[in-house]
Amino acid sequence: MGSVGERLSSARGRAFIGREEELDCFARALTGDPHAPLVFYAYGPGGIGKSTLVRRLADRARTAGRSSVELDGRFVSRDPADFERSATPFLDVPGTVLIVDSFEHCQWLESWLWQHFLPRAADGALAVLAGRLPPQAQWSADPAWAGVLHVTELKPFAEDQARSLLAAAELRPELRERVLRFAGGNPLALSLAAAAGSGSAGWSKEEIWAPSADVLRTLLAGLIGEVPTAAHRRALEVAAQAHSTSEELLSSVLPEEDAHLLFSWLRDLPFMESAHRGLHPHDAARETLAADLRWRAPHAFVTMRQRLADEYLRLLREAPEERVWTVTDELFYLFKEMETLARVRTWSREDEVHDRPLQPGDIDVVLGMAEETEGPASADIVRYWAQRQPQAFSVYRLVSTGRIVAFTARLALPAPPDPQDLAADPVVAAAWAHTEAAGPVGPGEHIGISRFSVYPERYQVPSRVIDLSSSRAQAESARARGRAYGFAVFQDADAWAVRVKGTLMDTGARPLVGEHTYGLFCVDWRQEPVESWLHRFISATEVPARSGPPGISRSTFDQAVREALAHWRDASAFSACALMRARLTADLAEPVEELRALLRQAVDELARDPRGVRARDALTAGYFSGAPTQEAAARRLGLPYGTYRRHLRQGLDLLCEALWRWELHGPDGDDRRTVLPQT
Repeated sequence: MGSVGERLSSARGRAFIGREEELDCFARALTGDPHAPLVFYAYGPGGIGKSTLVRRLADRARTAGRSSVELDGRFVSRDPADFERSATPFLDVPGTVLIVDSFEHCQWLESWLWQHFLPRAADGALAVLAGRLPPQAQWSADPAWAGVLHVTELKPFAEDQARSLLAAAELRPELRERVLRFAGGNPLALSLAAAAGSGSAGWSKEEIWAPSADVLRTLLAGLIGEVPTAAHRRALEVAAQAHSTSEELLSSVLPEEDAHLLFSWLRDLPFMESAHRGLHPHDAARETLAADLRWRAPHAFVTMRQRLADEYLRLLREAPEERVWTVTDELFYLFKEMETLARVRTWSREDEVHDRPLQPGDIDVVLGMAEETEGPASADIVRYWAQRQPQAFSVYRLVSTGRIVAFTARLALPAPPDPQDLAADPVVAAAWAHTEAAGPVGPGEHIGISRFSVYPERYQVPSRVIDLSSSRAQAESARARGRAYGFAVFQDADAWAVRVKGTLMDTGARPLVGEHTYGLFCVDWRQEPVESWLHRFISATEVPARSGPPGISRSTFDQAVREALAHWRDASAFSACALMRARLTADLAEPVEELRALLRQAVDELARDPRGVRARDALTAGYFSGAPTQEAAARRLGLPYGTYRRHLRQGLDLLCEALWRWELHGPDGDDRRTVLPQT
């Protein structure tokens, strides 16, 4: 039967997944290989499996007949002399293995350890340190330690390893996909979810699995650790929902907080990764934070998401050209669980790519991809457009290797159509034919068409290439002047008709190029401006109000108010805004002019209370004064930008509350002035 310790060690060995490189390196050291390291340092975020690896290495050491000293950094004294007394055998007994887990809790000992303590080890002794933080750069860069120190950053499990863990835990097969989506490759999240799945206590009864409160508390303690203040927790909640978090984003959505301090704290968290657009947490940490906020404070979850959406929509209007294309990508990420978006977009980083303008040296690669996937006739059309509009093309390279894997082309074609274009490209000819039937494009207007999306390894299926190209197309449509229509082209027309239902209209056109037919899908930007189109996705995911007019929620109404203000200086866009379809305007004889007057009146009346004066001024400067950006409005009022944003947010909240009361109660028995809130 063996002792309890032996049985536990055997069970741990059977359940252990992955980390082969670390185990093999340690095994060589145990055999006395002169080329093997003597000090092993493993680090990574909470829940990544450091303690599990440490226990497995300790079992291996005992099996090899080594004596060991095992310390927990949480209980190590700050006095190096106390540490040395606890680890005396490492200095005196040859072959001893010193193991220190949770090393981040005694990180202050690190310099003393590598400079004074570890060099005094007994012959054949080994040391294992495991914590959340990497070793000091001076230590790992010291040439004296080269070959002696082995540093490993533990990564999340690959998908096959994660599946093996769930299978070993005997999780029911029908539940494994849901757990994988939530936990990613984080071993702690996988193990807790699998344990909860073996019974019923940890599982909600909803169709999409969500961990119970007990599972979330355990995950938060293991993955996140202690959070210093409520402001730090709000910063985490921003990072949990935003695709990437920059200091600027924190400042915009948390204007009352010290964004620099919070961003610095986020950046130092071991489960945060840095990318060129900001910080993003490991998948398990992100999903745990988001799930915890949904469970504990569903209104706060929606409020935070709405703040982020508001900021992305502002950027869509105001950001510099080189940044704006990322905005729709980040906006859609907030609503990635939506069925409509899930059909057409993916946020997987397995095939992470970046796009660059087409260069002359890329032409042969691009033409080869076109011929491979769509045939020689399509390749000829690619060559034609590359000569006519080279700026319309983007090539996509894998971030990991730099290899070109895809290309796209987003054409901008002015009216009237060029006969040469019509003769060269049947798809473009079909697009112009549709505009003639649906509503001709006038002088000074143009159409946009995402003509090619060629990714041979993932041809015509949702991918990061399609994500990024769509985001660029939508951003270009939002910024372009005179864009009448937007078109998208897909070879598998039937499949994409289902995917884009509710977002793009199927024109019914099926032009033939070579041996392939293509589906042509469109949106008329003159009928529905880009921001309104984006708002439809946002409002579709909001929780309906408990009371109010049928068919509209409070959050949808609030967004309509913000949209009307955003289009204040664009007469055609204002007349088409969603607020024009609210009950608020149903009894207005001249809806456009009277709605404008009502908005101005409501803003002015905020100043009836002295505390609402700054809110009134912020709204007036931001929307009615002609200031081109919010930064300019802040300068006009002589306010720091963060202070201005705080007043503006307060003003929007008060204005929406005032107009919502009018929406609910109408004019009967109430003067408009009496339903405005007292600030």
